[in-house]
Amino acid sequence: MTFNFAPETSVSSITGHRALVLDSPHSGTRYPDDFRFACPHAALRQAEDTHVEKLYDFCPELGAAWVEAHFPRSYLDANRNVTEVDTSMLDAPWPGVLETDPQVLSKVRLGKGLIWRFTDQGLPLYERLLSVAEVQHRIATCWQPYHAAVAQAIDAAHSQHGYSIHLNCHSMPAVSASHATDFPGLVHADFVIGNRDESTSSKALAILICEHFSAMGYSVAYNHPYKGVELVRRYGNPSQHRHSIQVEINRKLYMNETTLAPHAGFDALKWHLRSLVERLLATDPRKL
Repeated sequence: MTFNFAPETSVSSITGHRALVLDSPHSGTRYPDDFRFACPHAALRQAEDTHVEKLYDFCPELGAAWVEAHFPRSYLDANRNVTEVDTSMLDAPWPGVLETDPQVLSKVRLGKGLIWRFTDQGLPLYERLLSVAEVQHRIATCWQPYHAAVAQAIDAAHSQHGYSIHLNCHSMPAVSASHATDFPGLVHADFVIGNRDESTSSKALAILICEHFSAMGYSVAYNHPYKGVELVRRYGNPSQHRHSIQVEINRKLYMNETTLAPHAGFDALKWHLRSLVERLLATDPRKL
């Protein structure tokens, strides 16, 4: 089987000199030839965190580090652990360690593990079994370089400043689809701020973000329905002054969810995100 993704083309990373690191694992739109999916491409586009990388494209000019996936989430989800493999999708036994946590496994069974089995609407992605080599290739060329870039940026920020703030940037549909989460049909708030029940950042820093958006008139939910997944879990350690927080933005605020085109709310939202980033750049979480 021929694969066409090289590690250096799957991720872009811009080095910063401030204590703030942002990453977007789900906004990638480069669909590799070896994907060989069977569902409509338009259905896969709904899985993307569309335009998130554009909403935050001001970050490097402010000195914040930025990491962005080029590969699509449906090809490999960098916000999942490499243990979250759905073995029913494979043509041979998986040689690696498999997840045992029941809460994590519920997401795998939903078809949303490391390699997706279903779209958010419940459409099967494949009419074939995947080879172990395919999945290993995706891990080597997508997951590993992405996580290496995030880890390097956070380590550099922490080393230079004695603390780091990491924002894991996402978007969400206005209403949760049937196979998207454990809460199908849930009407989402404008923002969901997650820190895995205050295990990946200080409560004070997360509440600062919630209150920042609330003061601008947005509705904000805290740790529900999205607490944060692998990227904040892996890199957040508030006892060591490493703070990781997931930020989910309701897509209705800035785009048409059917056509994926930005609408008139895009620029205002971008300005409000910039105000948050500027505030975090001026915040030392050790003093909160």
